[in-house]
Amino acid sequence: MTLFDSPAFEGHEGVHAFYDEKSGLKCIIAVHSTARGPAAGGCRMWPYASAEAALEDALRLSRAMSYKNAMADLALGGGKAVILGDSRTGKTPALFEAFGRAIEDVAGKYWTAEDVGVSPADLMHARTQTRYVAGLTGHAAASGDPSPVTAEGVFRGITLGVRRALNRDLAGVTVAIQGVGHVGAYLADKLHAAGAKLILTDVNDDALREVARRTGARTVAPAAIFDVEAEVFAPCALGGAVNAETLPRLSAKVIAGGANNQLSDPEIGRAVHDRGLLYLPDYVINGGGIINVAGEIRAIERGEAFDPAWVEMKLARLMQTLEEVLERSASEFRPTHEVAGEMASARISLAAEHKAAA
Repeated sequence: MTLFDSPAFEGHEGVHAFYDEKSGLKCIIAVHSTARGPAAGGCRMWPYASAEAALEDALRLSRAMSYKNAMADLALGGGKAVILGDSRTGKTPALFEAFGRAIEDVAGKYWTAEDVGVSPADLMHARTQTRYVAGLTGHAAASGDPSPVTAEGVFRGITLGVRRALNRDLAGVTVAIQGVGHVGAYLADKLHAAGAKLILTDVNDDALREVARRTGARTVAPAAIFDVEAEVFAPCALGGAVNAETLPRLSAKVIAGGANNQLSDPEIGRAVHDRGLLYLPDYVINGGGIINVAGEIRAIERGEAFDPAWVEMKLARLMQTLEEVLERSASEFRPTHEVAGEMASARISLAAEHKAAA
């Protein structure tokens, strides 16, 4: 199968591959849509098994970013960058400087920020080579690490989901969190403060112990998180956590987390609905981070200081959109991912029509 025949490529405007021999950079930048504005999405660094696996991830993630930015009502399209490599051993300033030059070569069609395996400090090196980097610190327009805002949106979404599915608040509710990286750790702190009981897992034992220590959480092995008794399952690691093998093992009534592409495929979303579980679409619930990044891009383009009030306004509006998705799903007896997908696609199509007519 060629790239153009791949279902994941459908709808993409462009895919860019870069290699820098001196630094060892191997990266892919996928631009799904610029209908609503320049594509924006984080950069992920991961030891992919193959270039094909990295490409598939970039394509799926960039499309999800188009949907996420549309549902957050941002003047941004969707894109994603992936760097092939181990973030624990392969990071160097030269690598991220080369990544910055790669972004610059895309000529303003793509803005990057942090994602799995990449930190604001890493992207400061990329920023020396291109202006199209957000989620940083140290300048008037800077928004900083977007992870806390992502976690805040997920927390508000879980609160809404628990209220709808269980008719209660978070006090005493057990939440199983898969992954306690930046977003998962911040989410655990918020849930703990709200009185939830936590069960955590992560492949990073040090991070797992630290979050468990401060939240009083129980920890389990990564493979066991699907078998625990919990009202909420919060995937906050890599995609595909909810699949044909794991779904029958879940006791949760609500699936809501910070990970991207939580459903392995659309059919799983229908299976979730048929089992009576409430799934809060990931590209809606985890949109807080890109809203924060959009606030920085907005400030840079206007030559203004970063405005936290604008971010809060957009985050509150996003929660209203989430409620609309859940209301339509309930009234139409349809899976939430189908309702959200239709809404996002309609927003992108409308923007594309306006762009073509301009």
